[in-house]
Amino acid sequence: MNMLWPYKTPGIPDILFDRLPGIPLSKREVRILIISSLRMKPNSVLWDIGAGTGTIPVEIGLLCPEGTIIALERDPEVAGLIRRNCDRFGVNNVKVIEGSAPECLEDLQPKPDLVCIEGGKPIKDILKQTWKYLQPGGRIVATVSNLENLYVISEGLAELQARNIEVVQSAVNRLETRGIHQTFAAVNPMFILSGEKL
Repeated sequence: MNMLWPYKTPGIPDILFDRLPGIPLSKREVRILIISSLRMKPNSVLWDIGAGTGTIPVEIGLLCPEGTIIALERDPEVAGLIRRNCDRFGVNNVKVIEGSAPECLEDLQPKPDLVCIEGGKPIKDILKQTWKYLQPGGRIVATVSNLENLYVISEGLAELQARNIEVVQSAVNRLETRGIHQTFAAVNPMFILSGEKL
């Protein structure tokens, strides 16, 4: 049991993760939506493209200790951050790969039944290339924060003839203390898109 997060539920508080300035972190509430969209099985193989701080690999690693998670990150310093966060939570089923998508995807093993795209450019090329390696019956989940990428991923999923396409926009507010008052502050909204391969 990990004493830092001894629970069997997702939603590790953001403050428990090691951070680097300027490196994105999927907020706790958004992570829960992403994990729900992924629909992991106990032994799933997940590719997390643009894994950033490593919050998704850590959460999935804890929830599915028999699964295999490949966290892809192009920046060596950020890849080191993912490794530190995995060590911090005692997660040992995450393999961190330093490389750029889509160029390095061909060499990744094993091939996934789940893909999470959290970043990278050009994002449509990454979507199409990961789709090639996604196992039949697999799911792909992409997170975007702007309308331009929302359109690009939506168009890409349609071109790939993905089935059961879903689009969810998060709208989360957190109670914060500002001065002597308590107020609700919005967490940046995210679009979470998902689809399945026949």
